[in-house]
Amino acid sequence: MKRPLVVLFLAVLTALFVGASGRPAPSHWVATWTSMPQLTEPGNLPPAPFTGTDRVLDDASVRETAHVTAGGPRIRLRFSNAFGGAPLPLTAVSVARPAGGAAGVASVVPGSVVPVTFHGKASTVVPMGAQVVSDPLPFPVRPSENITVTAYLAHGQASTSITSHPGSRTTSYLLTGNQVSATDLPGATPVDHWYFFSGVEVLSPASAVAVIGDSISDGRGSTTNGNDRWPDVLAARLHGVAVVNQAAGGNRVLQDGLGPNVLARLDRDLLSTSGVSRAIVFEGVNDIGTAAPADAAAVADQLIDAYDQILTRAHAQDISVYGATITPFGGNTAYDLPEREAARQRVNDWIRGPGHFDALLDFDKVARDPAAPTHLLPAYDVGDHLHLTPAGYQALGSSVSLRLFS
Repeated sequence: MKRPLVVLFLAVLTALFVGASGRPAPSHWVATWTSMPQLTEPGNLPPAPFTGTDRVLDDASVRETAHVTAGGPRIRLRFSNAFGGAPLPLTAVSVARPAGGAAGVASVVPGSVVPVTFHGKASTVVPMGAQVVSDPLPFPVRPSENITVTAYLAHGQASTSITSHPGSRTTSYLLTGNQVSATDLPGATPVDHWYFFSGVEVLSPASAVAVIGDSISDGRGSTTNGNDRWPDVLAARLHGVAVVNQAAGGNRVLQDGLGPNVLARLDRDLLSTSGVSRAIVFEGVNDIGTAAPADAAAVADQLIDAYDQILTRAHAQDISVYGATITPFGGNTAYDLPEREAARQRVNDWIRGPGHFDALLDFDKVARDPAAPTHLLPAYDVGDHLHLTPAGYQALGSSVSLRLFS
């Protein structure tokens, strides 16, 4: 007599989670990897001979790898010219499997190269201030897989103002000539930056969470080519949810720093990112750390107002926003002042307060030294008393409750 009741119960659960039709959730385009576009600083431009007096990457190829977080049968690529001083002419582009599946390698698996097209054409020109999305590509990807993208510019970009993500923590390669089909790049110049390449989308029923952050989310102190930033740790724990890292070193919420301020970039990096249903905001330490001591209290209040703006705008797009407390900077020679620490405590008290963010990620509690709460735990301190070690990033990424994504 009990068995029919069990069968009925399972049928009800199936209807709830799959749908009364019995069909799986529909697939859609969702971001599975991003690099926040920035104006390239002079010191991060391609090295000689790839930067000239009036153009970059003339008759040159750039090969880059990306670490996707959700899988699917087809992908699309995004290229950004957000900060370019001239149109960006992409002569040819390819996607391939990196040798050994590794990040930051110059060679690809023979036979894995797939040409990338734009409206059926092999080349495209990205206008100034714009981005371009490729055609769908028959290139299946798995969660946590690395892919290789190679772009060739026959005549370069006719400006030394170009778009990149300097803090890639992933090695790219530059070589003269058209190398989009090359299996290996002997003699290529390695650089730890991403140029032009700004996103990968996958056809999937997954949703995405966007991380809005600064260098602590961008992974300063993490392992080059190790993909061990805290968002990478979180992504490895999730199933059916992509994690896209929209962070940059030196970024601020209120004022431009390295890259535009959060309120200015919110539309591009959160509201217009495909498939995003949640956001994690972990930013503000640079606003506090660069505030004049007499202005620190006012900056704290302005940060709280800015968080409220982020919540208002995200909620209008049905995006839930999780707030992360600002981690300690005690002992940092540039940031550590009593007025700034008081501002950090004021902001963190608000983040922890009920009825503000949709959920709390108390990274301050995870990272601080119980014996000296204004300082990072020594095992998590990379040495500058601000950024974390891989062990610290592991702790942050592991502390996030998976129930927030179910």
